[in-house]
Amino acid sequence: MPNYYDDLDLVLRALADPTRRAVVERLAKSPAVVSELAAPFSMSLPALMQHLRVLESAGLVTSHKHGRVRTVSLRPGALDVLHLWLGEQRTPAEHQADRLGIHLTRTIPEEP
Repeated sequence: MPNYYDDLDLVLRALADPTRRAVVERLAKSPAVVSELAAPFSMSLPALMQHLRVLESAGLVTSHKHGRVRTVSLRPGALDVLHLWLGEQRTPAEHQADRLGIHLTRTIPEEP
């Protein structure tokens, strides 16, 4: 079992919630203050802060506070572990598809 599976589990758990996925999608565009992140959701600010803590614990976001304003950013490379895992899952299927394509080109005669 690869040694990054613990990190992968944290990321997948964090992204399992639609609210957290929406926050990550929003932060992919640019950093945002918490009140801006909360605006599209019908939840209290403390409830959104809980979602942000889950994202921060998974290593997906970082935040910093300046006065009373907390700004949240997507951590660079945060989704790399997910990309790595997906790439590993895709590779065997792609190899099978490549072999099938080769087989079909060898066995199906070309039309004149």
